Amino acid sequence: MVFLNDMALFVEVAKVRSFRRAAQALGMPNSTLSRRISGLEKAIGLRLLHRTTRKIELTEAGQLYFERCKRIVEEARLAHEQLGEMLARPSGVLRASLPVDFATLYLAPLIAEFARLYPGISFEFDLTPRQVDLVSEPVDVVIRMGEPASSNLIARKLASLRRGLYASPRYLELSGEPVHPADLANHECLRQRGPGTDRWTLSSAEGAVEVAVGGRFELNSVGMLRRLATLDLGIALLAEGIAAPDLANGTLRRVLPQWQASPIAVYALTETRLLPAKTQRFIEFLREQLDKA
Repeated sequence: MVFLNDMALFVEVAKVRSFRRAAQALGMPNSTLSRRISGLEKAIGLRLLHRTTRKIELTEAGQLYFERCKRIVEEARLAHEQLGEMLARPSGVLRASLPVDFATLYLAPLIAEFARLYPGISFEFDLTPRQVDLVSEPVDVVIRMGEPASSNLIARKLASLRRGLYASPRYLELSGEPVHPADLANHECLRQRGPGTDRWTLSSAEGAVEVAVGGRFELNSVGMLRRLATLDLGIALLAEGIAAPDLANGTLRRVLPQWQASPIAVYALTETRLLPAKTQRFIEFLREQLDKA
């Protein structure tokens, strides 16, 4: 119904009985407003206003139209205001799928802060590494690490997390501290299970180096890798934020600090770009906070 906007314009003119004052209030040229109202009258097939050089009066049809339209326009205004309030104070249940270790070790404090900011939102979290079907499952957003597989989902990049090498002071005391990536071949390297994880690529001002690494432990849990490193069992490749608490309390030390691995990306995946306020705010909050990391 293309004339709904013109209906709102007519209501403004009818309220003040003046094209000039209505045009000023609406921030549009007087001539444009007059032309739009004339077009509305033509579409309806009835004259709504008596125009003279001195004043404007409503016709009988115009009075009836005004009484009906002003309620419609007011309802529309209230609807927009309520939607604005929803964006400012989102509510409802936020259902999210999160990587187990990343959520536990890294996201938990951020989620706690988000929950304090938006008390109207409640949460249902599924901590899992599995691929979630956003079409058939009741999930609003999926957070995943690494580049997403090509799909019909909407992927929003939240951050690129820097990664480095970490080991406990005791391990380094017993095994010696590497001074070059090539020295990692002689160390216990705690590796995440997956293709290509027996080779680490590290870069520095000197350039990039790929080294073959090995060790007794290969597993699919970042949390367990971090824990084993604190227990003096080897050198782990970890995101800086995940290692930060242990670095602060001295249970881990940075190894080869001038060298780092390629950053790992974090993405928010959704089925559509049109998101409810609760999901929009969650994604925006995580992007803002992770960008500070």
